[in-house]
Amino acid sequence: MANEDKKDFNSMLHDSKDMPKIQIITDAGSIAKYGGDRMYFAPPIEYDRIMKLIPYGKVITIGEIREHFAKISSADFTEPITAGIFVSIAAWASHQRTNEKTPYWRTLKANGELNAKYPRGVEAQKKLLESEGHSIIQKGRTNLRYYVQNYQDFLFSLEQIH
Repeated sequence: MANEDKKDFNSMLHDSKDMPKIQIITDAGSIAKYGGDRMYFAPPIEYDRIMKLIPYGKVITIGEIREHFAKISSADFTEPITAGIFVSIAAWASHQRTNEKTPYWRTLKANGELNAKYPRGVEAQKKLLESEGHSIIQKGRTNLRYYVQNYQDFLFSLEQIH
């Protein structure tokens, strides 16, 4: 995202558009990739609600959140592009608020990767995660990426919530 300082992320967070909704897709490649034709769209505020549930010392991936939404909505999968955008909106909305913060730094990309699109980038997310006891490892030589080491050991389970 660009010009974050000029955007009102909290209004974006509360703009549900026409979501939640399920859309039936017909593209054979997508159906094969995602395991079905029922694609769920969750509104941005729902990502924020889930992200607020992740306790100190625990993490979750965007994929885990997507799986949870698909399961509770009886869809085959949750649309991945909007999921990534809405997680970023939740992070920036929290960054713009003075209270009711969302611990967005605990929401990781696939394989435990830190998210460069969060406020102040991976360095800020790295510091926040390390302050909660996580070890961050670097991978790559030219295209550096950062990951929570053994993130699977710290995953928060959404099984007990609805």
